[in-house]
Amino acid sequence: MLKTKITEMLGIRHPLFQGGMAWVADAKLAAAVSNAGGLGLIGAAAAPGDVVQAMIREAKSLTDKPFGVNVMLLSPFADDVARICAEEKVAVVTTGAGNPGKYMDMWKGVDIKVIPVVASAALAKRMERAGADAVIAEGCESGGHIGELTTMALVPQVADAVSVPVIAAGGIADGRGVAAAFALGAQAVQCGTVFVCAEESPACDVYRRQIIDAKDTDTIVTGREGGAPIRSIKTKFTRRLLKMENQNVDRVEFEKAAAGSLRKAVQDGNLDEGTFMAGQISGLVKAVEPAQAIVDRLMREGEELMKNLFSERGITIE
Repeated sequence: MLKTKITEMLGIRHPLFQGGMAWVADAKLAAAVSNAGGLGLIGAAAAPGDVVQAMIREAKSLTDKPFGVNVMLLSPFADDVARICAEEKVAVVTTGAGNPGKYMDMWKGVDIKVIPVVASAALAKRMERAGADAVIAEGCESGGHIGELTTMALVPQVADAVSVPVIAAGGIADGRGVAAAFALGAQAVQCGTVFVCAEESPACDVYRRQIIDAKDTDTIVTGREGGAPIRSIKTKFTRRLLKMENQNVDRVEFEKAAAGSLRKAVQDGNLDEGTFMAGQISGLVKAVEPAQAIVDRLMREGEELMKNLFSERGITIE
């Protein structure tokens, strides 16, 4: 069993986080991952504070293990969600889309571990100076909102840049990804796309099927022109969004077309108007499985690979 600075810090069995995916990372999924020994996360996204509080309390009723909340700092409800996380004393807060500095004292005052998502070494250093307990270095292979650097390039540079533990994210769906992340300097991994296909995920069957049927080249990035790139499964809708960008369609019109498209994908399976956010490793996801099975497989494969990497591949070092 892998024991790292992250498992010790958070009191979890496995160094594995479930991504805080909007509309997908609900209380049931977060609790299932935490019960499996990882760290489940509730995705607050742009939800009002009372909705997030209800999800936190539901998760508490489903698990006695640590879990966290992903706070999107650009949300109009970020202040309320940050306060509720403190009041509910969640174990961990991960953050994205902004600087969590103004909430640090409040969160640290109730012993919440704060772990921002970063897309560059410079941002990682800024988060460490702000008081982050660790950082999630997320490469552009990820589904959803992405940066520019790949996981392979980003993780070692972040690991060299900061003294706090690094969690690797982006392009991890099996034991090979887990082993690679640790080789790059990570102390844990975060997985998103594979958990969309967990039995406990609220994602509809159409969404899951889009991932399971995907090939290695079946994702697309839209939103780069507006400075908010998003990776998702290629569909007629996402190709239309990309065409709008390439034709320099008015940004307001583009945003109007994209508004609400993730909900339409997760809840409705709407192939004509939905954005099925997913990472480049979609082609590695082959089935819907319980969260427990996903966590067990990732950890078992990763540990076995790290123990037997060279011998299994006929590699010798002289």
